[in-house]
Amino acid sequence: MFALNDWSPVIISLRVAIIAVVIVTCLGVPLARFMARGEFAGKDLVESCITLPLVLPPSVIGYGLLILIGKNGMVGRALAEAGITIIFTWWSAVLAATVVSLPLMYQSAKAAFKSVDVSFEKAARTLGASELRIFFTISLPLAWPGLLAGLVLAFARALGEFGATLMVAGNIPGQTQTIPVAIFFAVDAGDNTTARTLVAIVTVFSFLVIFWVNRWARRQTY
Repeated sequence: MFALNDWSPVIISLRVAIIAVVIVTCLGVPLARFMARGEFAGKDLVESCITLPLVLPPSVIGYGLLILIGKNGMVGRALAEAGITIIFTWWSAVLAATVVSLPLMYQSAKAAFKSVDVSFEKAARTLGASELRIFFTISLPLAWPGLLAGLVLAFARALGEFGATLMVAGNIPGQTQTIPVAIFFAVDAGDNTTARTLVAIVTVFSFLVIFWVNRWARRQTY
């Protein structure tokens, strides 16, 4: 039964989702800007690799991560030699959430940057502005509504990640047990009270986040 003083699944889920979104933003936004403006051989191949987790089953993603960061995996073995363990820790949950939410952030950010009029960027270049300054003073502010949508989608996906997380992080109460994992095992154990409570918490929280973002976005248009 869910105890009001045991908020570990909620805290772990929020921590995992927030860190995953920070990583996804740092990776996805510059990558989307580059892919939206750049042309090079193999671009379609790179883009397919970036968006592949969007269509793969979560169990497939989890298995791939398990092979990669497991004790016998290429990365896992190297980390083990350095005394670092990721598998079955909350960091592996962050990794899983990052992988599955990156395509959502990337797609939204790419569409946002494509909607920016390139003539503004070209005018800034003729005035001697650097690419970094153009990005932060022109591209980023004009693409902000689309980037915000990507942030919300990525956060929601990271918060609700289940399949890949279960495979690489497991179900360790107080350590790797996120809300979706806790709900699954509560239902499996017949503990419907816990399941309903956690479902209500994550539903209300997600609704409030989306509601606030929509209100904020509307105010920015006026």
